[in-house]
Order: sequence, then structure tokens, then C-alpha cells
Amino acid sequence: MLRHSLATLAYRAAKVLRDAPLDFSGFRASRETRTPGQILAHMGDLLEWGLSLANGQEAWQNSRPLRWDSEVERFWRTLAAFDQRLASAVPVAAPAERLFAGPIADALAHTGQIAMLRRLAGSPVRGENYFRAEISTGRVGMEQAAPVVEFD
Repeated sequence: MLRHSLATLAYRAAKVLRDAPLDFSGFRASRETRTPGQILAHMGDLLEWGLSLANGQEAWQNSRPLRWDSEVERFWRTLAAFDQRLASAVPVAAPAERLFAGPIADALAHTGQIAMLRRLAGSPVRGENYFRAEISTGRVGMEQAAPVVEFD
């Protein structure tokens, strides 16, 4: 189930990261909100934290955002590493429920924030019936199946 959760994160993240405007990384909805670049850096930190938890060596860092394309690449690289770790025969050192409740659920929530910021920045992402989406365990890269049922 954890690996399917990562595949779900990948599917949803691909949708909101794909074709983002060049200046989107620094968009601010208000003085108090994080920029999309800051949120994406935090998502990379969450995935690195989840990987460290799975390895039994909890490590947290607050990364400074990279350029948008570099941060997107970091996200996909870290997500793939986390998925590969969960797929390995080596026992996971953290309880599955806590891995989901912590880094994975948090990254899913932040994906929704990026979707909302895309709309506020004038580059909306279409809604989708995710129940119908073709989400496959192990598919954790930017290349995802085409949407089945989208709406505005």
C-alpha cells in the first residue's frame, strides 16, 4: 500500500508540475504563504526524510529551494529512491502507518497546495476523477498515464 501511495503521489504531482510557467516557482499568493519553489523543496525534504526513516536513520533537513527544474528533478529522483527502497527485500525500519501519516500524506497535501497556487497564478490544472485514474504501483516518474476523466 505504501508503494501505491507513492505512485498516487507521483500521478498527482506530475499533473501539477507538468507545464508550470517559468516564473511559477517564485509566485506568492500572499506575504505569509510559501512559494511553489519552497513547497516543492519541502516535498523533496519529506521524501528524503521518509527514505531515512525506512532505513532506520531518521534525518531531517530544511533545504533551500533550487531552481524549479532542478527541484523538480530532485523530487522525482528522491521519490524513485524511496519507492525502490520500499520494493527491496530489506525490512523497512519504520511502521508503515507512520510512514504514510508523516512524509507521504504531507507530500500529498502539498501537491494540492501547488495545484491551488497554479490556479491563483493563472495556470490552472484541470480537476480529475482520481478513482478512475490509471495509477500503477512502481510508476513514480514524471511519465504517467493520460487522464481518464478530467473536468474544469
